[in-house]
Amino acid sequence: MPYLIEKNNLSRFGSLELLARQVVEGFITGLHKSPFHGFSVEFAEHRLYNSGESIRHIDWKLFGRTEKLFVKKFEEETNLRCQLVIDHSSSMYFPYQEKPSPEQPDKLIFSVYAAASLMELMRHQRDAVGLSFFSQQLDFHTRARSSRVHQQYLIKQLEQLIDPDKGKQAVRTSAAEALHLIAERTHQRSLVIIFSDMMDDPAKAEEMFPALRHLRYNKHEVVLFHVMDHKIEEELDLQNRPYRFIDMETKETIRLNPVQIQEAYRDAVLQRKNELKLRCGQYHIDYIEADIHKGYNQVLTEYMIKRSRMY
Repeated sequence: MPYLIEKNNLSRFGSLELLARQVVEGFITGLHKSPFHGFSVEFAEHRLYNSGESIRHIDWKLFGRTEKLFVKKFEEETNLRCQLVIDHSSSMYFPYQEKPSPEQPDKLIFSVYAAASLMELMRHQRDAVGLSFFSQQLDFHTRARSSRVHQQYLIKQLEQLIDPDKGKQAVRTSAAEALHLIAERTHQRSLVIIFSDMMDDPAKAEEMFPALRHLRYNKHEVVLFHVMDHKIEEELDLQNRPYRFIDMETKETIRLNPVQIQEAYRDAVLQRKNELKLRCGQYHIDYIEADIHKGYNQVLTEYMIKRSRMY
């Protein structure tokens, strides 16, 4: 039986809006600043009047003070194109559950409900939404659209991701190649929101950063939700006894007592996370630590409030 997203569990943000931090290119009037100037909503600047053009937008008050003809220029407001990107490699099904739920989520359920909640918010803002899934490659990609039918289609695609049997497969992450493709296939000046545990092949770890930079080079605003099980994956907070650890992406196993390596493990994870945060800061990418135990509703709400205060 296919999994159905519980619509009543989607986050409600009240009066909060997800506004673009930078100018965006849209196709209908909306909430966000456009890079194109016209005679629309918000005053932007004056420019000298050119002989022969309409006198409709001449600032006559300024003419009275300067005896020069200036035209008022306005900045259009537009809708936002948002591309939601979800990593669905095998590691995103951790902690593995036969019957996942939003109350006790794995990393993928967390990401799916967070994405669906943002999609619902975009619908109310009349913004366009696209969806991308990646694992070893870019597995699914749609361009951003704002129609109700399109958003219902995206919800169905999200529901198909939630399949516990996929968590038993050995599907690795190759984020760099997928993000390069997304950067090229997504309309310029879009908002790209990524949900991933960023557990790529260690040999390819450095390739991730040029891919993130590529998104910014193509004038996308980028938000990265680093989805983790903080207690286990970062702190290795387990009982003092032997465990058999299984790599969900390679199925390699190792037996050990976590207490023996806990300190070295924490240092390695912290170093990796700090490097990611540093690079995101350099590229002007919003980095959000998303602990699945806090719940997608709390993580999203905290970020939305912080963003509304900053931008």
